[in-house]
Amino acid sequence: MNTEPDGLEEKVGEFVVLEVTVTEDELAPMVDQAWREIAAEVRMPGFRPGKAPRKLLEAQLGSDYARGEALRKALPEFYAEAVISHDVDVVAPPELEITEGQESGPVSFTATVEVRPTVEVPGYGGLRVEVPSPVVTDDEVDAQVDRIRSQYGELSEVDRPAAEGDYVRIDIHGTRDGEPVEGLTADDYKYLVGSGLIAPEFDEHLSGGKVGDVLEFAAAAPGGGDDDPVDFRLLVKGIEERVLPDLDDEWVAEATEFDTVEELREDLRSTAAAQREDQTRSAVRVRIASALAALVDGDVPESMVAQDVQQRLQGLAFQLQGRGVALEDYLRITGQDPETFTTELKAASDEAVRADLALRAVALAEGLEVSEEDLEHEIGHLIGDASLSVDEARERLRSDGQLSAVRSELLKRAAMEWLVEHSEVVDPDGAAVPAELLRLREHDHEHEHEADGAHDDE
Repeated sequence: MNTEPDGLEEKVGEFVVLEVTVTEDELAPMVDQAWREIAAEVRMPGFRPGKAPRKLLEAQLGSDYARGEALRKALPEFYAEAVISHDVDVVAPPELEITEGQESGPVSFTATVEVRPTVEVPGYGGLRVEVPSPVVTDDEVDAQVDRIRSQYGELSEVDRPAAEGDYVRIDIHGTRDGEPVEGLTADDYKYLVGSGLIAPEFDEHLSGGKVGDVLEFAAAAPGGGDDDPVDFRLLVKGIEERVLPDLDDEWVAEATEFDTVEELREDLRSTAAAQREDQTRSAVRVRIASALAALVDGDVPESMVAQDVQQRLQGLAFQLQGRGVALEDYLRITGQDPETFTTELKAASDEAVRADLALRAVALAEGLEVSEEDLEHEIGHLIGDASLSVDEARERLRSDGQLSAVRSELLKRAAMEWLVEHSEVVDPDGAAVPAELLRLREHDHEHEHEADGAHDDE
């Protein structure tokens, strides 16, 4: 096979035309294989399946028949070899056209294929992004302590209007057109005000309600699935508040692994701070990717966006399948209509594609490179526990056309870390986030294999 470098890249917009020539010697084994497959399928009198002589088949079907079948199967293979050989960054299937040798002799064909475009990213060196504060406040620690205390709290009847966090004992009667609705009628049901477990209207009407009140309102049926509202009638029969245990060293020593209130608070603060720092490290990269994507003007290849959408759908479907939930049920449960879901999915994919192109542009502009040591380290990580050496895995990646993709991912990571170092990162109050809270730890480097700009960790 011959692919001349001079004729490799004839650019037409964001497309490349590969010119490939296949010799008769390269094509001959494929023609022979095509005749064998034809012989296995064609039934000829006097011959068992697969045993009909080739000359007889040629006379019956025409000598060019197998050549056509061979070309149909061979051209994609030769095209793939040309792409790998010349490291063409394709983003969509090619259009193949035979230019010579359709019937005999060497075969020449062209492959017109869409490639990843190079974009301009003006202003990437002066990004300013806001991330959640990494500081854990006293109020947040207090809330954590109260959550633990609530596990040991006791319910006590109160003689006052119900408030958020109270448990109300109610009789529920749900009807539609005067007929009871199955599952929406109950006596002495304990409902946590503010939980939103049945319908938001429950919380709105029960908050401020008193024992003896009869509350009537219409609301959508829990879980959706029916456009007609349900008429609810609630009778408030009792109100209880959760009384928390006293916060002292004696209770702490009895209920937790710590001896004092101060020890408990410090542990909660330390744990929350570690989690907050992880969130900050993740959020800064998500926010930078989003800000970077916004700098890319114009349209991006629709094929790249469509491919990203498909990957997201497949990932979501796989997660839902593990939970035994269909996509349609997921949309219903989360209250999303299919049209809005699709629109938001495409918007997220469009941003992800822009971030991908922009990170590559930053890597190129800043002259970032991937060392052989980094590449070998990454291949070793990809191998995991597989019984392959790094050299064997590297050769497989090269022959499959994936080695360039691995290099590109490493370059994009390097570009992201360059941006983190050169961007202004502030908390919601405008204060600069300390640099040590932005650097990835070694553990993070080992497991950083997420798509850029895919999710926000707020």
